[in-house]
Amino acid sequence: MLKKEILLVSIIFIVGLLFGTPAFVFGQNNGGVLNDEALNQEVEELNSQIQGKKSQMQDLQKRQEQYQAAIKQKQSEKVSLNNQLSILDNRLAKSQLDIEMVNTDIDRIKLEIQKTDLDIKNKNEKIEQEKQQIANILELLYKRDNVTSLEILLVNDSFADFLSQVKYLEDINDSVKTSLDDLESYKRQLEKEKKSLETKNAELNKLLADLQDKQSKLSYEKGSKAVIIKQVGESEKQFQKLLASAKKEQEAAAADISNIERIIRAKLVKKPGYDLDLNEGGLVWPVGRNTVTAYFHDPDYPFRSIFEHPAVDIRAAQGSTIKAAASGYVARVKFDGSSKYAYIMLIHGDGLATVYGHVSGVYVHEDEYVTQGQNIGLSGGMPGSAGSGGLTTGPHLHFEVRLNGIPVDPLSYLP
Repeated sequence: MLKKEILLVSIIFIVGLLFGTPAFVFGQNNGGVLNDEALNQEVEELNSQIQGKKSQMQDLQKRQEQYQAAIKQKQSEKVSLNNQLSILDNRLAKSQLDIEMVNTDIDRIKLEIQKTDLDIKNKNEKIEQEKQQIANILELLYKRDNVTSLEILLVNDSFADFLSQVKYLEDINDSVKTSLDDLESYKRQLEKEKKSLETKNAELNKLLADLQDKQSKLSYEKGSKAVIIKQVGESEKQFQKLLASAKKEQEAAAADISNIERIIRAKLVKKPGYDLDLNEGGLVWPVGRNTVTAYFHDPDYPFRSIFEHPAVDIRAAQGSTIKAAASGYVARVKFDGSSKYAYIMLIHGDGLATVYGHVSGVYVHEDEYVTQGQNIGLSGGMPGSAGSGGLTTGPHLHFEVRLNGIPVDPLSYLP
């Protein structure tokens, strides 16, 4: 019983302290927590900046839509030298806006991270203050554990007052615990939000790099078109002649690839010793960097009105080494050293075949077997160079994947 009395007396003592010196235990703000007025002002300023960035993004989006509409309008018109250049100019302008918009979004996210950091700091300080208050209570309980029974009578006029004070203290401690739990929960929520924002910031930085690469690609395409214009003497008639020749060249290549694959597969069925099982890991990238400058059936392909783009174009400097995307049989090597469109075709297992276009040099011959990653030739694509063909957008590798003779999206097969 004596221990219980001692604990109760200690609690009474603390209640007295609470009533007599509130600043000591539960206290007023002693500078540990950020000044509310200053905090609110800083948060308000951050919110204002965030809203400004959002408004800026809306304006950029409207301008992007205008350029996209202009591109579609030109693409719907008859192919001409002037509208092809106009399409490129609009795409370059839109790409610049894309980059500006991503930069603005990155700035917005950084402001939101800053605001979240401020909230986390404030809540952390409040949590520490609550913890210190509880620590003070426990310390006082420990220090006063030798209070005598006589002190109980001296402090309280009645046993009812004693019980009332005990109940009050219990309620306060429950309130402190609830408050602490809430603050801890809010802290976890804010930290989770901060992590999400940081992840988004990293994603936007990657997107910015992709957009900058896209702008570089478009600038190069424009330069390549300037070479073509020089080739045709800025003559619309010569340009149309060039387009017709290029279309004929592409159609002939597509027909040759389709026919030769059918013939070779029938031949290999009867020829023992050739294992065309596809590599266990699938295809690998045929050139380094893996930067795609034109996609499969790309709606923005400059000459889509002439033919669908049946491949992906991968950026590669003139003369870059081309590697076999998978082990297979060399079905066709079309290269005579002239500027005519040149390509290498490999046949693989699982009904797949790969085509490597605009090659400027070859290391393999027809009717031989190559292994995955083996050097098979050199990339090209520079207008007027060996193997470039009549119409090209500059140095790159034109890479096709065919399934049972039908072109499919290579990115579905590449890592």
